[in-house]
Amino acid sequence: MSTLSGKNLVKKYGKDTVLKNVSVDIETGKIYGLIGRNGAGKTTLLSLLTAQNPATEGEITLDGQPVWENEEALSHICYSREISPLTIFGPNTTKVKAYLATAKAFYKNWDQAYADELVKLFNINVKKRINKLSKGMLSAVTIIVALASKAEITILDEPVAGLDVVAREQFYKLIIDEYAATGRTFIISTHIIEEAANLFERVIMVDDGKIVLQENTEELLSRAYRVSGDSAAVDSAVSGFKSYNPENLGNHKAVTVLANEPVDSFGESVQVEPVQLQNLFYAMCVDTRKEA
Repeated sequence: MSTLSGKNLVKKYGKDTVLKNVSVDIETGKIYGLIGRNGAGKTTLLSLLTAQNPATEGEITLDGQPVWENEEALSHICYSREISPLTIFGPNTTKVKAYLATAKAFYKNWDQAYADELVKLFNINVKKRINKLSKGMLSAVTIIVALASKAEITILDEPVAGLDVVAREQFYKLIIDEYAATGRTFIISTHIIEEAANLFERVIMVDDGKIVLQENTEELLSRAYRVSGDSAAVDSAVSGFKSYNPENLGNHKAVTVLANEPVDSFGESVQVEPVQLQNLFYAMCVDTRKEA
């Protein structure tokens, strides 16, 4: 069992600090969801963990061994991100077949039969050039590379961008089936939280260059609540709890509460509902922006 660890990571671009003393441990055998707003630092974090980008400060290790410029460590990791139809030299005219052949050469555990199966599933014309693919087809190719790599730790950055609802459901099923069959670790960074939430055993939430939480998804949601009712009653019920994004309409009030442990009752004078991951994420991020 491997652990990909980032300790005290800082990333600066000139005067801008994109990651601010971030620490994270990715353990083998789990599906992680990485969520955060645009510009929060998700892609930067992933690029550091996979040695695509050097950290300004901090260290990244796989089982205690540095990842940077370590071919052996990197051979266990696949970072599949959006393919650009353009290069610095102009249109990306590489054919899909050649692109997949390059991936096969790079990943030591590449499963060609599985790659062929996925090409058929997503109806990819491998003779087409990258710059001629639709947004959805580009996403499908990144998914094929990620899954067929058979890498022990597989990271997908916005894998369903551009996919229609049928293809997205196919992707979620593929992840579940592959995880059940192999126990591979998956890190999925996505903005479509509601659809993907049931996949995530653990969730990592990034906001403003910092990790604001990282924990078991089920345990997290077991202590998240939406409390509503008369404003005074709600204020009394949630007193002493960390609450987010208060919404007021006349004398009515609703807040999202994240307790330190599950709460049996907030009292009979308020209504209490469970909170989905996307709603918790929204409440926490909106509340943070209000404070800012």
